Amino acid sequence: MVAGCGRVGSGLAITLAEQGHSVAVIDRNAKAFKRLGVGFSGSTVIGSSFDRMVLQSAGIRDADGLAAVSNGDNTNILTARIARENYGVKNVVARIYDPRRAMIYKKLGIPTVATVTWTVDQVERWLSPERTTELWNDSSGKLMLIERILPSSWAGASLKTLEELSGARLVAVTRAGVARLDGHALIGQDGDVLTLAVLREQGERLEQTLESAP
Repeated sequence: MVAGCGRVGSGLAITLAEQGHSVAVIDRNAKAFKRLGVGFSGSTVIGSSFDRMVLQSAGIRDADGLAAVSNGDNTNILTARIARENYGVKNVVARIYDPRRAMIYKKLGIPTVATVTWTVDQVERWLSPERTTELWNDSSGKLMLIERILPSSWAGASLKTLEELSGARLVAVTRAGVARLDGHALIGQDGDVLTLAVLREQGERLEQTLESAP
């Protein structure tokens, strides 16, 4: 579900639909849905994204993820909290314009995205935390630099152990928006974003390691 059909919301909805997801978009203004184009395969619902009747009409009870990306910080956080706390939606993320609020919302357990240029990619990443993003590969195609959100099963475990079990090399860990190069010495935390170097032939081994409990 995507709450808000502005430039970010429409771009995100189109991207998710093209990937084969079932997508519902909510916006107060029916004209906003024109941004989706005539070929959009998802559904649209007119109304307030924090109105429970509107959310239920959009299919909130069956949603795997919700992105609140309207142009209002308060609306986005309220929508995200209702989705998480009242409907148990697992993957929830909210866009905010004021980055000073990020720490407050983090305490509520709501991931936030504030950097406009990264918004679509970052929101999509939080909606699909199991997805690995390939950042770079060498000219031979054998070495990859990838980015992945640390699975919750690895929170509290040594990231050095992750390296040893997967055969990958931990290049950096981004925690609370700050990149660190001492990842091998860190204990994993929910929300950590890992940058890893791995041989393509070992990619499956890395995925299996990430998916299993340490």
